[in-house]
Amino acid sequence: MKKTAVFPGSFDPFTIGHESVVLRALPLFDQIIVAIGYNSAKNSGYFSIDERITFINTVFAQHPKVSVQAYEGLTVDYCKSIEASYILRGLRTAADFEYERAIAQINNAMSPQIETFFMLTKPEHSAISSSIVREILRHKGDVRQFIPQSIRETLPEK
Repeated sequence: MKKTAVFPGSFDPFTIGHESVVLRALPLFDQIIVAIGYNSAKNSGYFSIDERITFINTVFAQHPKVSVQAYEGLTVDYCKSIEASYILRGLRTAADFEYERAIAQINNAMSPQIETFFMLTKPEHSAISSSIVREILRHKGDVRQFIPQSIRETLPEK
């Protein structure tokens, strides 16, 4: 059976922390799907879903085991629909762990066949969040050090 992991998130924008988690997880899975989900608790995105898909595809152009898809609804339902048995999540802080642990336990109660894997971010990425990078972008700040090189080269002015 193919080991497919879903790495869900809004990825608005995709950061070097996200990139690091995916690259470090590649040896563990046959396929990783970066799944851009609609989060009802967040406002509409800074970048469109299509822009995010393009950015992430560019980042992983040399990695055939990584693909990008958008989805709506519960992550476990999406995983079932594509026959993925794993959810991959990056953890930056203790607060992330508490939040992600609760979600993983509920997901497991709903779909025990889907296992969640947590990967700690590298220490140098622990302060980087999409929310902070998005605020820097909104105020016309320089985000180059926080996003992957391939995105830096194609980042549109907003």
